[in-house]
Amino acid sequence: MGAEVGHVDTWRPVLVLFGVLVGGLVAVHGLAARLAGRTAPPAAAFSGGLPPPEHAFCRFHVRWYPVTMVFLAFDMEMLFMYPWATVVPDVGATAVVEMFVFLGVLFAGVVYAWREGALRWT
Repeated sequence: MGAEVGHVDTWRPVLVLFGVLVGGLVAVHGLAARLAGRTAPPAAAFSGGLPPPEHAFCRFHVRWYPVTMVFLAFDMEMLFMYPWATVVPDVGATAVVEMFVFLGVLFAGVVYAWREGALRWT
C-alpha cells in the first residue's frame, strides 16, 4: 500500500501540468469562440478574408521548385544536426568529420542552386 502512495506522489506534478494544459486549451478555445466575428468561408482563412485569386489546384511557376529544394536541403541539415549533437561527445572526431562531409555536400548543393539562379528573386 505504501508503494502505491509513493507512485501517485511521483506522478502528481505531471498530472497537475496536464490539468493546467487542458484548462489552458479550453480557455483559449472558449475565448476564441467568444471573440470570433462572423464566420468566413473555409478558403477565405488562407487569404486574409479575401476570396482566393485562383483555384487550390492551380500550378505553381517552375521557379519555386529550386527554392523548395534549397529549403529541403537546409531542413534535412537541421534534422540530422540535432541527433548528431547528442552523440558527438561519445563518438568523437569521427562524428565531426562526418558532419563536415555532410555540410560540404549541402554547401555544394547551395552553390549549384546559387549558380543556377534559384536564390535570385527578380
